[in-house]
Amino acid sequence: MALEIISVPPTTGEPPKGIIVVLHGWGANSQDLASLSPLLNLPEYQFLFPNAPFAHPYVSTGRMWYNLAQEYQGQGLAESRQLLIAWLQSLESSIGLPLSRTILSGFSQGAAMTLDVGLTLPLAGLISLSGYMHPLTKLDRTSPPVLLVHGRQDSVVPIQAAVSAQQSLRSLGIAVQYHEFNMAHEIRPEVLPVIRSFVLEVMSR
Repeated sequence: MALEIISVPPTTGEPPKGIIVVLHGWGANSQDLASLSPLLNLPEYQFLFPNAPFAHPYVSTGRMWYNLAQEYQGQGLAESRQLLIAWLQSLESSIGLPLSRTILSGFSQGAAMTLDVGLTLPLAGLISLSGYMHPLTKLDRTSPPVLLVHGRQDSVVPIQAAVSAQQSLRSLGIAVQYHEFNMAHEIRPEVLPVIRSFVLEVMSR
């Protein structure tokens, strides 16, 4: 099983200063968030938008990292986790930048995968947009800093999921930036400067 990727190279024509990986949500696909790359005004970075490995049960063009349907809850999670970790670790040889120059981010189910996989890897930072957190297993290494962004009017993933994630991460000593916005289950324009400033901050370390 391999991941299909949309790759958006730096617009400077120079080698990338860093990599930003963006994981889509349940029922979307890699094209769903690809339009974000020019809006973030990070021309020196390479953006990678992977397609989740599994077909969505109800959306013909949709993909999923694992099944959320009641009777199949969580099916595919172990495979997606393994696949993402192996692929992220391969980026150093394929693009020439270490994980310490890579940011993993995601929306909704993609945010859950970001926290699941990213907390165990030596990445530059993690960005969770309108997401939630899987139950945490013990972390045996220092985890990257995390940006949590959520909408107060989110009826798909209630804001309490972000509040809980923030508390869990902080209790483990992980550096967290937390931002709430007056929005639903979406990424509004006012979120983009927050993402950009987090990227520039963690990449300058």
